[in-house]
Amino acid sequence: MAAAITEPLYLCIDQGGHASRALVFDTRGGLRASSVCAVATRFPQPDWVEHDPQELVSSLQTAITQTLTSLGDDAQRIVSAGIATQRSSIVCWDKFTGVALSPAISWQDRRAHKWLEQFSPQAADIQQRTGLRLSAHYGASKMRWCLDHLPAVTAAYHAQRLAIGPLASFLLFRLLDEKPLLVDPANAARSLLYNLERGEWDAELLKLFGIAVEILPACVPTRYDYGMLSVNQRRIPLTIMTGDQSAALFTLGAPRLQLAYINIGTGAFIQRVFAQPAQAAGLLSGVVYRDAERSVYVLEGTVNGAGAALKWAEQAWGLQNIERLLPQWLARADDVPLFLNGVAGLGAPFWKAQFTSRLVGAGDAWERAVAVVESIVFLLHTNFELMQKISPRMTGIFISGGLARYDGLCQRLADLNGAPVERAAEHEATARGTAYLLAAAPPEWEAQAVEQFQPRANRKLDDRYRHWHSAMRAALTTD
Repeated sequence: MAAAITEPLYLCIDQGGHASRALVFDTRGGLRASSVCAVATRFPQPDWVEHDPQELVSSLQTAITQTLTSLGDDAQRIVSAGIATQRSSIVCWDKFTGVALSPAISWQDRRAHKWLEQFSPQAADIQQRTGLRLSAHYGASKMRWCLDHLPAVTAAYHAQRLAIGPLASFLLFRLLDEKPLLVDPANAARSLLYNLERGEWDAELLKLFGIAVEILPACVPTRYDYGMLSVNQRRIPLTIMTGDQSAALFTLGAPRLQLAYINIGTGAFIQRVFAQPAQAAGLLSGVVYRDAERSVYVLEGTVNGAGAALKWAEQAWGLQNIERLLPQWLARADDVPLFLNGVAGLGAPFWKAQFTSRLVGAGDAWERAVAVVESIVFLLHTNFELMQKISPRMTGIFISGGLARYDGLCQRLADLNGAPVERAAEHEATARGTAYLLAAAPPEWEAQAVEQFQPRANRKLDDRYRHWHSAMRAALTTD
């Protein structure tokens, strides 16, 4: 009993596209308490996606306070905290007052994609340095847009008051007592400004995009003494800072080379880990963890429109209750039309900022909704095939995130990839992975109960994928 009483707990802060969460885990990965606060997403113009920075801060403060309050006396056992956020999202703020000078511009935002095209001749060099494609989804073009178009940002820059950087850096500045100006590798690496090999801001890229290093947060390891979080008359050291997709890799413990990891929410992300930087045509290279002893790298494929595509379908086609009705719709075996999914722009491996989403064929409401889900599966499978070309071959898929709850989506992934799909009973992969990192890979970390979807022969799905792939290739030549 004494061990249970003194067992440490870990506070995990997860700021996502639709909600802010605060969750507490024990050293075995058991969830002890949680709270969630919804946040709004704004779409003021085509290609613009924003959040209110103050709402993000307030929602996190509320979620943290509620979670610790619900723990009662057990809150005293929290020994450290960590934060995982949306990567590629950025904020500008006053580095003395913390007042936000810009919206939180979402990773989905592509407002500066035309401006970014001027750097196409340097695209290969940029990818070599950063592991990223030249894309407006990443931070550099968003930062430059703020410097060029927001008077408050320009004024703060000239007054030497400006801080600009990943959303995670802004949130730490506002949440921690020390008001640090710091960034971890996973978030820095989604800026188009971070040298993946050297682990620091790249002087040549800063010069190329016209961004002064003085306004950026300092690059530090994933595990670091970031500062103290004061809540309910307690001060908790925050020692892990990372990205949401990066943290999700660690939900089962140390990630395995033979697995593809899919986390699927607003967007869908498929990752495969490596001990050294790896490259494959059409995919991204990145770093998900770095400390003094080791670095963990990934190949990553991104699908920009997952949950966002279902929301798009609700609005564009007037469909109602898609998420509630999807389980029964996905259980049907009928043929459905094809959906060419360019919601929030085409990500890996096609990389086209402007692509008109369209239906190929006709269908009723349920058929169109299933077509959107299958487009997500098809895009993920395309990336899986690229990753499978690198030895050793992958033997399975682990899936997490909100949309992973749909059995029909998981079964289609298994059927198409010819590999078993495992889904954890607990969907909070980002927070649980953060807890594993906070606890420094505890040996008592327990395997989660998982459901498994074994691949089955599905000729109709295989045929639809082939037709979809041909239709995508044809559309890319005309858009």
